[in-house]
Amino acid sequence: MSLNLSNIPSKEIMPGYHGKLVHSQHMSIAFWEVKKDAIVPEHAHMNEQIMHVMEGDFEFTLDGDTKVYGPGDIVIIAPHQKHSGKALTDCKLLDVFSPTREEYR
Repeated sequence: MSLNLSNIPSKEIMPGYHGKLVHSQHMSIAFWEVKKDAIVPEHAHMNEQIMHVMEGDFEFTLDGDTKVYGPGDIVIIAPHQKHSGKALTDCKLLDVFSPTREEYR
């Protein structure tokens, strides 16, 4: 299977988080466009996650440790690890989840 990002519809998963989502049997990838001041409340999930900040400044808290990440920064989030975030500017983020993030289908 092959896809083109421009042909994938965007879904607003939570306020200010618009994602183009791709799923395979064992993983999901999310291309996010995030509006300034949009918040992801603290949560945890069974999926391992890798977050890559492609554009903008994103404040991210992982197990109580808060840092601001910018273009090129990558964060690895273990399964069940509490995390939250806030876009300090408009952002573009890339998230990879394993296993597949079924609730995003």
